[in-house]
This record gives sequence, structure tokens and C-alpha cells, in this order.
Amino acid sequence: MERRRLILATVGFLTARPTFSSLLRWVGSDNSVGIMPKRASSVSPPISLLTAPIELAGDWGRMLPRAAEQVVDRMRHACLDGVRLLSDRQPARLRVDEHTSGQPAIWLHPDGSSMAWIIVDIGERDWSKLAYQFGHELGHVFANSWQADAKPAPPCQWLEEAIVEAFSLRGLGHLAKGWKQNPPFPGDNAFGDAIAEYRQNIIKGYEAFADTQGLTRDPAAWFADHRSEIEIPGLNPFAQAMSLTVLKEYEQVSESIEAVGALNRWPGRSGIPVANYLERWKDSCAELHASPHLPLRLGELLGMPPGTK
Repeated sequence: MERRRLILATVGFLTARPTFSSLLRWVGSDNSVGIMPKRASSVSPPISLLTAPIELAGDWGRMLPRAAEQVVDRMRHACLDGVRLLSDRQPARLRVDEHTSGQPAIWLHPDGSSMAWIIVDIGERDWSKLAYQFGHELGHVFANSWQADAKPAPPCQWLEEAIVEAFSLRGLGHLAKGWKQNPPFPGDNAFGDAIAEYRQNIIKGYEAFADTQGLTRDPAAWFADHRSEIEIPGLNPFAQAMSLTVLKEYEQVSESIEAVGALNRWPGRSGIPVANYLERWKDSCAELHASPHLPLRLGELLGMPPGTK
């Protein structure tokens, strides 16, 4: 199932706004602001993906805005704490927009603003689902896929999907532990186990795919035998299976995750052959002084090391 639906729209009201020191605020479906933050001082540190102000928008039903804010901010920290954020294309603001139908997405809004716009679709107080969807789409933002020119394309969009799905699963693992130790809501420690179970159920499904597809036995043969199916854009079953391979690298080589911030910084983005994609990614890591472990390792596993014709 494709988890990323990108929408191009001209949004005239999204003009640049002042930078604020508060990290969280609420914007209603009528675009009214419920909590007005204080202005940032002139000595505020540079804004990064971890510190950019977050605003909520859309239809959150009877959910208390502050509760959803806390879950989103907890998941952002679970995904990004301790990660070097080296991209030169980080947004100045994040908007999390709750829709009552449709797929989670990044809204590509060509208005020239520096805001990354994430769309989620969850049930009331479904915090595990909110964290998971937000984490996946935050991964796309981390991978520099939030500006108006970030339209996804074959043949390598599947690989970005696998990379950011692993990013979300990693974050869910950290969120579950943190929630159990120090929940955002008093007395809610046990929900950390529910988050862990939600994550494990996803992983079990992906493990079944990896086994039946042959990925666990021989990744290079898996890619060669199924390449036409693998390179279909979106989080298809092959990308889901590969996400566990990426997750393993995140867990075993902690600095490998910083390479995600070096993705898509070249002409053509995902619309180039995989060997060229990995080569451009490796070069981009060098430009940003990020670890090249992940593109090198994925090329090795796929039998397509960077530079291969």
C-alpha cells in the first residue's frame, strides 16, 4: 500500500510568518490561531528539523489539541534526538494536518514558504497510529522531500519509502520505551507496551514479506529477480520488506541514520537508476560530512555498489 500521497497546490495564505520561540501551537480548520507564542529573541539558535515550530491544523475532532501536540513532539524527539541534522534544506516550520480520510502525505505547496506540511489520518486518540504516520512523513522531510520540487518518481522512490519507514519504526521503538518510563499523560505508563506491540505487529508483517520474497536469503538475487516489481513507486511490499534491512543498519551502526539528511540533493532526485542514485547519495554525504555507511551498505546488499553501470 502506498503510504505517501503528494499533493501539489497553490496555497496563497501560506506566506512567511515570524519565527517564534514556542515549539508548538494550534491552528484551527478556519486557520485561526488558538495559542499565540512569544517572539524568539535575536540570540535564538538556528532552527533545525528538531527545533522548528510545530503547528496543528485540520479536523482533530474531540481530541484535545495539547494531547495531540505532545504525542507529535514526543515522536519527533524519539526519531531525531542524538541524530546529526546536516541537511542544508531543513524547514523553518512544520504543520501537522489531520484529515478525516485519505492517505498520510507530504503536501507539496509551491508558495515559496519554508514550511513542511504533513498530512495524517488517524482515529480519535489513536496515538500509536499518529506517531507512526507522523514518523514516516517526518522521515520524508528529513530526506529533503518536502519542498515543491520534491515530486516522487521511479525507479528509486521505493528505496526512499523503505528508508523513511525504517526511520518511523526506529522512532516508535524509542517512543515506546520513553512513554513507559515517563508518559506524557499522568499514569499512562502502560501505553508504552501498546506502542511496542503496535510496532511489533508491523515488523512481523514485513518479516513475512522478506521471507517469502527471498530478501532474507540473498538480497542481491532478490533485487535482480524482482526489480520490475520493486521499483514501483510507493511503500509496496518489497519496500516494506527492505525497511527491516534498513532498520537493522540504523540499530547496528548508529551514525548511518544521518545519511538520510543527504538524500535528494541532486538533479533528478529519485528518477535516476539505483546505482547512480547511490553514487549521488554517497557524494552528497561527503558534501555534508555525513557518514556514507548507509548508501555503501545498501549498494553492497543489492549488488549495485555506487558507480556500477
